[in-house]
Amino acid sequence: MSVETPRRIVLLRHAKADWPQVSDHERPLAERGRQDAPVAGRRLADAGHRFDLALCSTAARTRETWKLAVHELPERPKTVYEERMYEASLGELIALLNEVQDDVHDLLLIGHNPGMHALADALSGEAEGDLLARMNRSGFPTAAFAVVTFEGTWKSVEHGVGRLVDFWAPHA
Repeated sequence: MSVETPRRIVLLRHAKADWPQVSDHERPLAERGRQDAPVAGRRLADAGHRFDLALCSTAARTRETWKLAVHELPERPKTVYEERMYEASLGELIALLNEVQDDVHDLLLIGHNPGMHALADALSGEAEGDLLARMNRSGFPTAAFAVVTFEGTWKSVEHGVGRLVDFWAPHA
């Protein structure tokens, strides 16, 4: 695969979580989250997204979101549960992207805010239509996803390298 091959990053925020008396890391999805996660998966499938790799935070709400969303996809990608995604800063998320192997063309990240929103915003040097304004206006709600494309290696991922080509939120 050439380094000029277009690559795609889909940033999926976990679905709506509940607030029971457990640690933040162990918070499960709320009923609305259990409804929205498969809808996000269907939307990704309907848009024709197939993934070479999914990196998912180890938090209960992200794992549950992924479990419900992946059943809607035509193929289950290799999935890695990544502890560093939980409470990751923008810099830590970019560093994680820089570690992705170059045989990965389409990558899905299932994570948290503010990280997913910050990463989508930081990577999007360009955007189609009003997508960037819509994404920033919405605040990147639960079960929302952004799709960013770029050319180059994963090691070259940095601020402004990509183009925001889709943004979707379940209740927008």
